Amino acid sequence: MTAGWGRVERPDAEIWYYDTAEDKPIVVLLHGLAGYAREWGATIEALREEWCVISVEQRGHGSSTRRPADVSRRAYVDDVRAVLDDLGVDQVPVVGQSMGAHTAMLLAAWAPDRVDRLVMVEGGLGGDSPTMTRTIADWLASWPAPFADREEFLAFFGTGRMVAETWADGLEERADGLWPQWDAATLARAVGHVHEREFLEEWSRVSAPTLLVRGEHGSVPDRQVESMCALRPDIEVATVAGTGHDVHLEAPEAWLRLLTRFLTHAR
Repeated sequence: MTAGWGRVERPDAEIWYYDTAEDKPIVVLLHGLAGYAREWGATIEALREEWCVISVEQRGHGSSTRRPADVSRRAYVDDVRAVLDDLGVDQVPVVGQSMGAHTAMLLAAWAPDRVDRLVMVEGGLGGDSPTMTRTIADWLASWPAPFADREEFLAFFGTGRMVAETWADGLEERADGLWPQWDAATLARAVGHVHEREFLEEWSRVSAPTLLVRGEHGSVPDRQVESMCALRPDIEVATVAGTGHDVHLEAPEAWLRLLTRFLTHAR
């Protein structure tokens, strides 16, 4: 088989996922808010020697249903379960970044039989203030799409070149320019569900071996990490120097060393 795209029909959405299609153990990747399945490109290539890599394009993003009515935490978790069902697998390692990490954590809490290892990249418990929800919503709504070309987007995005290039790769080319593959209002509703409370009880129910990867200048509060470690002292926490929220894009070599060692050691 060759690498390509799979699709799952949910009651209210289509969920697409990228599949390297090797006859190997499966690992699942979940992107963050406003991300896309192939943003994990370097991770996919590094893992596929030992793994069949499944990267889910989550509801509201990319080729999956752009404006689903249900953007609850349960909907996102059930989408991943549906992908695992479609692949015919039971328990797999699940890796998520940011909002994808939160989804992975809830999957491990609500369906512990589906997750045998959990990796959370810049992911916490949720429960940010309504101010943060509004800040993210305003930022998404501020994108001056369409962008005339790639250079105009890179100038707008204004962060490290490697991260900006990856975000640019996720834009959709139309006749009038480049567009994000998401709807700002839909994603604002989705992240609001992450922020509605701290999912501390769910975290305490996770039993899978867990690696929490932080950026030195990331956005997960120290207070939350301390709470997470107090409830589950068995977790491994690693901080990647010089990075912010997009650790997997900003320091791919350091990230991949952490990931591959954890996945190999936890087998």
